[in-house]
Amino acid sequence: MPTVTTHDGVEIFYKDWGSGQPIVFSHGWPLSGDDWDTQMLFFLSHGYRVVAHDRRGHGRSTQVADGHDMDHYADDLKAVVEHLDLRDAVHVGHSTGGGEVVRYLARHGENRAAKAVLISAVPPLMVQTEANPGGLPKSVFDDLQAQLAANRSEFYRALPSGPFYGFNRPGVESSEAIIANWWRQGMMGGAKAHYDGIVAFSQTDFTEDLKMITLPVLVMHSEDDQIVPYADAGPMSAALLPNGTLKTYTGFPHGMPTTQSDTINADLLKFIRS
Repeated sequence: MPTVTTHDGVEIFYKDWGSGQPIVFSHGWPLSGDDWDTQMLFFLSHGYRVVAHDRRGHGRSTQVADGHDMDHYADDLKAVVEHLDLRDAVHVGHSTGGGEVVRYLARHGENRAAKAVLISAVPPLMVQTEANPGGLPKSVFDDLQAQLAANRSEFYRALPSGPFYGFNRPGVESSEAIIANWWRQGMMGGAKAHYDGIVAFSQTDFTEDLKMITLPVLVMHSEDDQIVPYADAGPMSAALLPNGTLKTYTGFPHGMPTTQSDTINADLLKFIRS
């Protein structure tokens, strides 16, 4: 399998297809690079080089016990980018992957990047604090960890069956294949990485990171996102970015790159070509 070994000895699995300007995809929690297959095939057919990696502890990457935080995620992404010598890259991150992209650009600079896209992304900060009163109470994320620890397999069926893809909304037709693929990706990864990752995606404050990013960034978020609430994510990130543009969707779920791939892919292509 194609892997790159990080400075602390973790093997990061990646997929690298095609040629042309690279588009680098960072996946959400607790999934893998496979979650981007629809986007990768679409952009491959439009002449782009597409790259997606499995975050440490996720998918086919090493199931290490430590390093499940945004700094390590960003450093691992840097290792992939440098190993493949990617330049003029467009970085696309979904959910936790959006946080990874933001921390990578702020921590390691923009010299190899051209643009970025944040889809249903966790920045600037998910958890409720004195400085972020509109965030979700910490108890919400404590409960996620408790469900994971009690029965990860059951938890990984319930989440995609309901709020992740909006299958709990009236009139929305559920897809067993989509649910099963979410479960499959989740169960490939390590329980410790996923447990710690809940803290990483919920308690990391990206406010200062966002202010540092000067390249064009498209922020895509739905008003009906049940995982990362719209009001305290998309609009706030776009406002903090010096060169950010907000694209708001109505009625789309958190997992809209999968369920609404035709719309999302078309909007991504338009932004990348602009």
